[in-house]
Order: sequence, then C-alpha cells, then structure tokens
Amino acid sequence: MIVSVVRFDKIQLSLLFVLIYLTLSPLAGQAVTFVEVAEESGIDFKHTDGESGKRLFNEQYGSGGGFFDYDNDGYLDIYLINTHSQGELSDATPPTNILYHNNGDGTFTDVTRIAGVGDTGYGVGATTGDYDNDGDLDLYLTNFGSNVLYQNNGDGTFINVAEAAQVADTRWGTSCAFADFDNDGFLELYVSNYANYTLDAHKMCYRHDIPVYCGPSSYPPQPDLFYHNNGNGTFTDLTKQNGLLSVPAAHGLGVAIGDSDNDGDIDIYVANDQDFNFLFENRGDGTFEEIGLLSGVSCSDMGKAEAGMGVVFADYDNDGKLDITVSNFQNETNTLYHNQGDNFFIDTTIIAGIAEHTHRYLGWGIGFLDYDNDGYKDIFVANGHTMDNIAEVDRSTTTPQQNLIFRNLGNGQFVEATAQMGEDFSLRKTSRAAAFGDYDNDGDIDILVTNWNQTVDLLRNEGGNRNNWIQVKAIGTKSNRSAIGTRIKAVVGEHTQYAEVKSSGSYLAFSDLRVHFGLKDAENVDLLEIHWLSGMVDTATNLPVNQQFIVVEGKGITLQ
Repeated sequence: MIVSVVRFDKIQLSLLFVLIYLTLSPLAGQAVTFVEVAEESGIDFKHTDGESGKRLFNEQYGSGGGFFDYDNDGYLDIYLINTHSQGELSDATPPTNILYHNNGDGTFTDVTRIAGVGDTGYGVGATTGDYDNDGDLDLYLTNFGSNVLYQNNGDGTFINVAEAAQVADTRWGTSCAFADFDNDGFLELYVSNYANYTLDAHKMCYRHDIPVYCGPSSYPPQPDLFYHNNGNGTFTDLTKQNGLLSVPAAHGLGVAIGDSDNDGDIDIYVANDQDFNFLFENRGDGTFEEIGLLSGVSCSDMGKAEAGMGVVFADYDNDGKLDITVSNFQNETNTLYHNQGDNFFIDTTIIAGIAEHTHRYLGWGIGFLDYDNDGYKDIFVANGHTMDNIAEVDRSTTTPQQNLIFRNLGNGQFVEATAQMGEDFSLRKTSRAAAFGDYDNDGDIDILVTNWNQTVDLLRNEGGNRNNWIQVKAIGTKSNRSAIGTRIKAVVGEHTQYAEVKSSGSYLAFSDLRVHFGLKDAENVDLLEIHWLSGMVDTATNLPVNQQFIVVEGKGITLQ
C-alpha cells in the first residue's frame, strides 16, 4: 500500500482554517452585502479640493463628515464637508458644506440653507456632541482657516458661536473630538492640528523630475489644542496647563477618545503623520501624560514612526479592554494594537491577519463595526492614494483604491472579506473619511465614505440584520447629556461585549452616538449594564432583541 503524505506550511494551514470556518459559519449561505445608495437617496454631494492645478499641499487630504441626529427624530442625518478654490478669487458661487435631513423612508433632503450650516471655509474635519447640555447635538468644524462651532438652536437651525465660545482657532485643524475629560458633566474639545502651511509658503516637490504633492516633512507641524468647557457656553485653552505640550508638536491627523486603562476617565490617542503617535493618559487631576512609547502604541513593531491617518478605539476581542487600530501609508500596513492591560499593548497586526492585506493600500478612515451582528467587531478601512499622478512615478499602484473589510473570526484573527461584500463595495475611488451608523434603523450598521474630488458613497448594509441585535441611546443627567464616554456592557449567555459611547474616531469623521450590539441568534439580553462617568451604574435584565432602547442616567431603560 502506498501512503501519500501532504505537508502544509503555516500560511497554507491558516488559509485552510479560514476556508473551513467560512464554510461552516452560520452566515455562509446568508451573505451580507453593501449597496451604494447615495444618489437614489437624494445625496448629490461631490467633494472638491479647489482644483488649483498647482498641487497645493492642503488639497490631498480630503474632508470629512458623518452621521448625527440633529433634530432628535430618531433618524441619523448626514453632514458633509467641502472646500473652495484657493488663491485667485472665482466668480462662481463657492461650494458649501451640506446638511442632509433623513426623511425616515430611505431618502434625504438638503436642508443646509434652512439650518444655517453652509460654511464656505476650506473644510477639513468635524465632531458632534451636546456641549451645552441642552438636549440637542452641536457641531464643531475644523478648517484650513478659522474653525466653526455651530450651536444647535433646537428648532432645526444652528448659529456659529465659535468666536463667542473662544474656539475659532485659525490653524490647520484636522480630526477633533468632544469628551468629558474631567467628569464634570460638560464636554471638552480636543483638536488635532497638522502643519504650519500657508499658500504664500507653498513649495514644489518632485519625484523623478515629475511634480507631485509634497509630504508632511516639507512643513513643520503645529501643536494640538485642548479646550476646557467652562459650563457657561465658553471654553478655555488649557493645552499647556494640561501637559499636552510636554511632547514635540507632530503632524496630527486622527483622534480617538476612550478609557484605555479602565480607570474611569477618558484618554486620548492621536495618529500622527510620519511622527510618533501619542497616547495621552488622563491622570484624573486635570492633566495628561504622554505614554505612547512606553505603552507600545507610538510606532510599528520595528520602532518606526509611520504615516498615521485614521484611528479608533474598540474592544475587538470582548475582554473588557479597548484595543486600537490605526490606518497607515502604503507599504507600511495598518496596525492593530491589542490591549494587554496596565497601559501596555502589543502589535498583533501580523498574527491577526491584517498586515498581509493592507501593506499595498494607503489607508484613511477606519472603524470597528459588527457588520454581520455576530457579536464580534469587524474592521473597515477606506483607501486612496495622496498623489493624483502616482501611476507616473510608481506603476505598482493607483490613486483610486479599493476599500477593505475584515471579518472578525472571534479568535483574535481576521479574514479579509471585501470580495464577498458585493460589486458596489468593491468600486475603486480615492477615499478619505468613513463614518458608521444605522441610518435606516433596520438593525445593521451602514457606512458613509467621502472621496477626494468625487461623489460620496452611502453603503447600505443588506443582510446584517439576519442576526439579532440591540441599539442603546444613552442620555446623561449627572454625566454629560450626550453620554460620551459612557461604557455599556451586554451579556448574552457566556458571551459578554463592551462598548463606549463616542462620536469621533476614524479620520475627519463622526459617527452614530448610539451603541450597537450584534447578538447572533440570542433571543434576549441577559444583562445590560451602563457605567456612567459620574460613577452611577444602571442595569436591566432579560431585554428583548431587535429593539432600540433609551437609557436615562438614574432613571432606567425604556424602548424607543
């Protein structure tokens, strides 16, 4: 008898495991896809960088936007940021940012003029939160120029109060975040700044004698900003007093907030472009300490500072500790940092299956989302090159690139699943920001993607709600009204998940403040715990699935 012996190397065994897993998965025959519906939904937004033809340094970074329910009708509206021509004045009407109202039937209506939020600055990023605790969401915009704070009047209109609130900084702001860093019930504001660049100081850069966009090292970085909320509608710049200037300035692009060390207060992670990334530990006394290098999250596992673009906190392995993923430049790979506890992370990018599929892409907007509601957070990343003519100097790549999605296998590993998401998902554009939320309230997470000098994409999730789910909207009373920073724990049998309320993260974007839990085939939620920044804990047991809940601090949980 002849016996054949087949030997497998580690990569072959890994691929075989993934194939078996996907074949036996409960969703193997129930594929989740994403359908691009922006145009049919009434969203006709197209980004422009000003189209100077001069490759001005600030053109290549795109601009952001996101999901928020500005009128408290239970549906997520969309705000998108644009720019204008630079240098010579144009007779044409300048582009504006646009607010789209969600009509609740899958369509949107442009209400920008009515709402008064059509800023015509050179827009970059934004965040949202109820900074004045009056029950509706306000909107902060970063510009290449004076920043804007739109206070929500509660009647469908806004007013720019940036000057009066003392937050109209004129540096080049990028990502930003509202959070209650001192647990006093009011939201502070963190703003990352990029480079000390002006049109008058513009330089020409070349590769192989071909003109290209300059990189970040061409211009010095600008320090970030920290504004303390005074509780009376104004803010005070406490950047220096809080210790955030104890490190050299860096080219900041992405900001994520979360309690990374589980000590009850909010920490800050900043993704910097070709500079070491920052992790600012909140010391609980009004100051921060930068611990990125000691914590293992400032650079690659080879000790190299990378071109950090987007960043987000989330607990991808359901162990109660917030992990980090960062999008980086082409040939660097995105990075996945696993939180080991005690302010220490390890780089799990390779063993988790992320490195192999991201090294040839240039990543921007990034997020954790449970797109198939199986109880584990997956990863989406928006890709696109910075150079509009990259093919002339590097034939191995292109300016438009495919976005990627990684399915969480529940064992610490991810599998790249982009090809399974449908034709619309695989379209190649030059993507930048990404925001996440259930805009049609059907129980699965949709994705909003902005694209450089192109139309926006609204990717509607089709099939994620075949598995069960719940959504929780938290409203603070002693804590900040937006409940940003509130940690929610959901227990289903032996499976426990954790998530924090946040709007910021990704890149230049803001997302749904509601917390979403995928529950797979569970028929009820055994326990829901809401841990507020005030220290109060609300609990509920035996909750039905496929429902939206509202929890008011100290007053219990009700169906929405």
